[in-house]
Amino acid sequence: MLTVFSDEHFMKQALQEAHLAFENDEIPVGAVVVCRDRIIARAHNQTELLTDVTAHAEMLALTAAANSLGSKYLDECTLYVTLEPCIMCAGALAWAQLGRLVFGASDEKRGFMRYGKELLHPKTQVEMGIMQAECGELVKRFFQGKR
Repeated sequence: MLTVFSDEHFMKQALQEAHLAFENDEIPVGAVVVCRDRIIARAHNQTELLTDVTAHAEMLALTAAANSLGSKYLDECTLYVTLEPCIMCAGALAWAQLGRLVFGASDEKRGFMRYGKELLHPKTQVEMGIMQAECGELVKRFFQGKR
């Protein structure tokens, strides 16, 4: 099957979500879930709004995608997220048996790759560094404003 849209196209959509988080004084992380070249879920961090430490963009997007598909398994889906997922989110991605993960900026402090790709489902493909500069700059700007 021919892919109509590029990884960059969908990462731009995730970055739009990250900007919404930034505007709402949330850590600016955005995510979209794509199935068959169609966005089926969008989310951004809402931990402050919901007073919920688990309300990461990835977690909210996974829930919305599962509801959209009527299945807890997302093996035919790709998650695009602006920042490398934490270990909590990586665990959820493993349980969802995510087909593919694409992230922008690395997170050296809290990212799951510190512990290794084996936190994900064995069949999950990982691509990193898509629009890394833009994704990383937004997070950097957010934390500079906090200091």
